[in-house]
Amino acid sequence: MGLHRPHNRHGLPTLTQIEKKSAGRVCLVGAGPGDAGLITVTGLARLRDADVVVVDALVTPTLLEHAPPDARVIHAGKRGGADRDLEQDQINQLLVDEVRAGRRVGRLKGGDPYVFGRGAEEVAYLASHGIEVEVIPGVTAGTSATLTAGIPITHRQIASTVTFVTGHEDPQKGGSSVDYAPLAALVKTGGTLCIYMGIARLAKIVGRLRDAGAGDDTPAAVVQWGATAAQRSVLGTLATIVDQVRDAQLSSPAIIVVGRVAGLDEPGLDFFTRRPLFGQRIVITRTRQQASTFRDMLADLGADVLEAPTIELREPETWAPVDDALRRIGEYDWLILTSTNGVEGVAKRFEALGMDARTLAGVKVASIGDATAEAIQTRLGVRPDLVPDHYVAEALADALIDQHDIAGKRCLLLRADIARKALPERLAAAGAHVTEHTIYRTVVADALPQHVLDALRRKQVDWVTFTSSSTARNLVEMLGDERDLLQGVRLASIGPITSRTMRDLGLEPTVEADPSNLPGLTDVMVGYR
Repeated sequence: MGLHRPHNRHGLPTLTQIEKKSAGRVCLVGAGPGDAGLITVTGLARLRDADVVVVDALVTPTLLEHAPPDARVIHAGKRGGADRDLEQDQINQLLVDEVRAGRRVGRLKGGDPYVFGRGAEEVAYLASHGIEVEVIPGVTAGTSATLTAGIPITHRQIASTVTFVTGHEDPQKGGSSVDYAPLAALVKTGGTLCIYMGIARLAKIVGRLRDAGAGDDTPAAVVQWGATAAQRSVLGTLATIVDQVRDAQLSSPAIIVVGRVAGLDEPGLDFFTRRPLFGQRIVITRTRQQASTFRDMLADLGADVLEAPTIELREPETWAPVDDALRRIGEYDWLILTSTNGVEGVAKRFEALGMDARTLAGVKVASIGDATAEAIQTRLGVRPDLVPDHYVAEALADALIDQHDIAGKRCLLLRADIARKALPERLAAAGAHVTEHTIYRTVVADALPQHVLDALRRKQVDWVTFTSSSTARNLVEMLGDERDLLQGVRLASIGPITSRTMRDLGLEPTVEADPSNLPGLTDVMVGYR
């Protein structure tokens, strides 16, 4: 009988707890070309199982969110090989040391580990020390950056061959081992040439191809930051491409494409850059716990998303009042939850107290917003009895008063410590008995990420989004003397309450979502002209 391995949520085998504690290992994972979604399912599973993650610079930082919270992340070096954090021999020895210490190492390499990377060298070094390595292939720039730039590297009618070439060979060899004569002949007969890491030597590469017989009118393209929201590209010919790249100020990482396919102009090939928010840089100010959903929505539409959490969520100083109220939940007529964070807090306290959906039998549940309503159904196992059409506290209060005869009813309101008083005050004025407890606290985040500040200072931000009044107040506080950095930036508000706070702070919303939720906020930015 074979060894049984438990399976994770993706259906992939994982190590048992005994194996995890006793066996160090290395998994070399191709992280793809930049888009976090292009890592393989197996590669993602190995990342989620790592004790230590050794990561190359071109790997998107978003992938690191999938590593275990207690995993140690080691940045192996800066792109292009210059000013490396670690030299290659140091990386090799680091991998050996971590495995011998019994740790599971996820080695993330951009693109595919064996395509013009040093993956094979690392595997050979580990093998020489008696360490076996699992290698997970990845999507490489030659197939991904070209595709997202609208260039099919093969085409049934004009290109039946494709050749991958490095433009950056081992400097210790001296000279170049690349013979450009057959490459020029290949291009002349319809083949496609994909040149990696050659942008710094573009003029020399083009010159050698032309000297070897490739015609000046041969189509050529350069794609920078392919398959990411920062992608830029230029299309030209061997006669023009050097000047075009210089004028566009393209630099590494980039891939060079030479051949007839680079001159194709067929409908639909440019799907990637036609997405409605492509190339727009958007700063989102949600909490770290909430940012991923919004980020993914915007990224799917082509945006370059920068996360600048302005709020940190904390537990209450004590759970005693909340726990006591939940134990006596049957004494209440209504449970009122105004955010997904509140729902999550209730779900966690239910688990801690050994309670479940049956506890809410006979209690009506009200929520603000469809996201909160969905969370109530998913996390608490009940369907809300009331969700107002407008996602603000006043609308919920009015609906309870007008539709449910709230006078004399007992309401348990669980929400943030900084929530506005409008909801409990309106309900109390209508005769309801409102018990309110803090189920989570919000505090100002320590500081804005440096790369976000740098982008604002360089005037390289198109939008800043605000999903609550506190995100607006906190961002202004965190900017301090530099609040003028928001001048000239489009400001997106999730709804009228947030807009009112923004105006009190001297910030005029460019757009306001309707409905007041994340899809509404996304739609209003897409529709802005």
